[in-house]
Amino acid sequence: MDAQLIAFTGVAAGMVALPGADFTVVVRNALASRTAGLASAVGVAGGLLVHTALAVAGLAAVLVTMPVLFRTVQLLGGAYVLYLGLSTLYAISRRPARDGSGTRSGTPDGEPERPAPREFGRALRQGFLTNALNPKAPVLFLSLLPQFVPDGQPPLPRTLLLAALVVVLALIWFPAVALLVDRLGRWLRRPRTARAIEGGSGVALTGLGLALVTGPLLR
Repeated sequence: MDAQLIAFTGVAAGMVALPGADFTVVVRNALASRTAGLASAVGVAGGLLVHTALAVAGLAAVLVTMPVLFRTVQLLGGAYVLYLGLSTLYAISRRPARDGSGTRSGTPDGEPERPAPREFGRALRQGFLTNALNPKAPVLFLSLLPQFVPDGQPPLPRTLLLAALVVVLALIWFPAVALLVDRLGRWLRRPRTARAIEGGSGVALTGLGLALVTGPLLR
């Protein structure tokens, strides 16, 4: 067995599962529907694919060594996450917790409406952009991947393998989160519970966005 590969799998799994803006977006959209949650999960994996591809190509090193470019990505990512947070809080403030029948607005049994194709694309885009614009990811991949390339082994094939492993782990973890939220949907979508979770998601995203926009350069 490849001990380094096993060790990398453990480290990468912990990195992928670490709660962040991408996790929050998947949970928030999974509350709307299973389809929206899975779309966000696939989008997050797509964003990771961008970072791993940049790391393999060596472009992440360029990004990290150019403060102006890095700060631009940091501001764009922060602004987008802030937008998601504020739009979530605004939507909650505009939406009544219950309709006239005593259930959350949506289908007659209180379940939310299933997303139209446009909403599916929006959830996919939100997951992708939330991860692709994460300014910490280039630093993490640039510092992590080379440590698991054995001495004397060609770096490109090994780095490609490690990058593919990260994306596979994301394709396992985030859809699992979306399916779990959907599985617990009857309880989680109760008006008060859903409102509390969505409100917490909005506050978390807003806080993360503000930290990126107003914080120092992440290096």
